Amino acid sequence: MNESSIRKYAKLMNELGLTGLEITENDTVVRLERSIAAAAPVAVPAQAPAARAQEEENSDLFVVRSPMVGVFYSAPAENADPFVSVGDHVRCGETLCIIEAMKLMNEIPSEINGVVEQVCVKNGQAVDYGCELFRIRR
Repeated sequence: MNESSIRKYAKLMNELGLTGLEITENDTVVRLERSIAAAAPVAVPAQAPAARAQEEENSDLFVVRSPMVGVFYSAPAENADPFVSVGDHVRCGETLCIIEAMKLMNEIPSEINGVVEQVCVKNGQAVDYGCELFRIRR
C-alpha cells in the first residue's frame, strides 16, 4: 500500500469521524488509529437547596448518576430482560445498565448493596454526565 492510499484513508477517517480503520489489501493489513481530543467537561448544575434537603431527608437513598454522556440501555440486548427492575436486590459491583458512548458499551455497576427504588430513565434515552439513572435504598 502506498502513501497516497494511506492519506486517502486517513482523510476518509477524519470526514466520517472514525477513530480506527483496518484495510486488508493483497495479504497486507494496515490499521490506522487516531485519538480524539478530549471533550470539554460538561457543567452539572448545582442542586437546588430544596432538592438537597429532600435528599438529606432520604439519606438511605443512594442515587446512581451517569459517569458519561451516552445512550442508556437497561438490558444487554434488545429482546433480553433488563439487568435490574424496581424492587430488585442488587449487590455492589452488579451491572445495573449499559451506557453506549462512541460505539463502546460501558457497563455501569452498583456502588452499594440495596434495593432498586426507581429507574429514572427509559431504555434508549440519551443521558448526560451526572444524570440520575437509579435510586437505590440502602
